[in-house]
Amino acid sequence: MAQLTKVQLVLVMGFGLLIAGCEGGGEGPIVPPPPAPPEYADKHMPAGWWADEKIVEEGRKIFIGETNPDVNCASCHGKDGKPVKAGARDFRNGERMKLYSDSVWFWRISEGVPNTKMKAWKSKLSEDDRWKVMAFERTFGLKGKAWDATKKDWVSADGAAAPTAAPAAAPAPAAAPAPAGK
Repeated sequence: MAQLTKVQLVLVMGFGLLIAGCEGGGEGPIVPPPPAPPEYADKHMPAGWWADEKIVEEGRKIFIGETNPDVNCASCHGKDGKPVKAGARDFRNGERMKLYSDSVWFWRISEGVPNTKMKAWKSKLSEDDRWKVMAFERTFGLKGKAWDATKKDWVSADGAAAPTAAPAAAPAPAAAPAPAGK
């Protein structure tokens, strides 16, 4: 009887390790990606797009192939960000995804990832469409976050640094009334 209990314990522990090993989606250790090359290093999400529901929805339609059947990110990354093909990045893993600045993420969408199945999409998607897809993708693991290029970190989309706008012109002073009596 005690022998059976040990076997059961080993099986339960082995199953637990198997499940724990699958937790990261098989993506390996979480390490920072390489920095974006110079031609992408200063590219950032257009102002206001992180929290713009219309932009995010347009990105969703591109992501699932509704906008253009030749572009269907969900065919590898899954409609909910859970990969359906081996090697695809799991966008739900916020710990991993927060290591990607908007510039690096945009670079990877644009140019693909060497030695993987992730191909370059810049020939099929305009720059704006690549940003829209990215705005949608970040909703899986970084919902409510926006990349703050000044802080070089993901922050609350509400607290993200907004571009500085030129101060509004001061209204012209009112004309002095004409002297009375003349």
